[in-house]
Amino acid sequence: MNHPLELHDVGVHIDGHSLLHGIDFVLPAGTVTAVIGPNGAGKSTLLSVAGGQLRPDTGRVLLGGRDAHRIPAAEAARRRAVMTQESSVAFAFTAREVVAMGRTPWRRLHADDDDAVRSALGITGLLGLAERDITTLSGGERQRVALARVIAQATPVRDGSVLLLDEPTSAMDVAHAESTLGLARELAARGAAVGVALHDLDAAAAYADALLLLERGRVRAHGSVAEVCRPEVLSAVYGTAVEVLDVGGRLRVGPLRPARAA
Repeated sequence: MNHPLELHDVGVHIDGHSLLHGIDFVLPAGTVTAVIGPNGAGKSTLLSVAGGQLRPDTGRVLLGGRDAHRIPAAEAARRRAVMTQESSVAFAFTAREVVAMGRTPWRRLHADDDDAVRSALGITGLLGLAERDITTLSGGERQRVALARVIAQATPVRDGSVLLLDEPTSAMDVAHAESTLGLARELAARGAAVGVALHDLDAAAAYADALLLLERGRVRAHGSVAEVCRPEVLSAVYGTAVEVLDVGGRLRVGPLRPARAA
């Protein structure tokens, strides 16, 4: 069975340092997989390889069962949309214009580009900011514009679409971070294979179907939330005490903090 995205024995080596080593990883359709791990674990490198920005030194990346590097760029961009950590725009485009850039791979193939842009702006709560200069927006607002661009690129979202989001909520307030991760789940429900790198362990446990835990460029654990979120494993990988609590049937994950005196 071919999955929308597969990495087989992927390795990345730069200046004698191994950033990724022997990574085997699949993104199944209709699921959200959160990539977690401490700083320097290889999360962004993994998503760069999965997204086609970085060619691995060893191993293969398959997109719909085909070698991703042999697929024409425009075709690959219609099947896989990527939100990187560095998504800043230096020029005075409006938010709408930036989101419309996501439709580039579809031009001359679809007549509903304007509808796709409007929909992406709407579901990310940006219609009121659509004509604003991107350089005047806050960091969190710019992240939402970057997310809307990715959604516009991925439209029509269908079974087998791939969306890769690298720390999409890092500059967002709580409300927008929650709505963004909820949107990731909605896109998965429409058949997309969603991979998202997150630092927030509790958010990863709440919204993901599966977790991939990286440590120094290697897979330390991969599986369901319950399988990966074990306090002894997370504490060892993160180098600090992590507690995992079952609260009403949901695992709550976070650092073990000292109690404050009354």
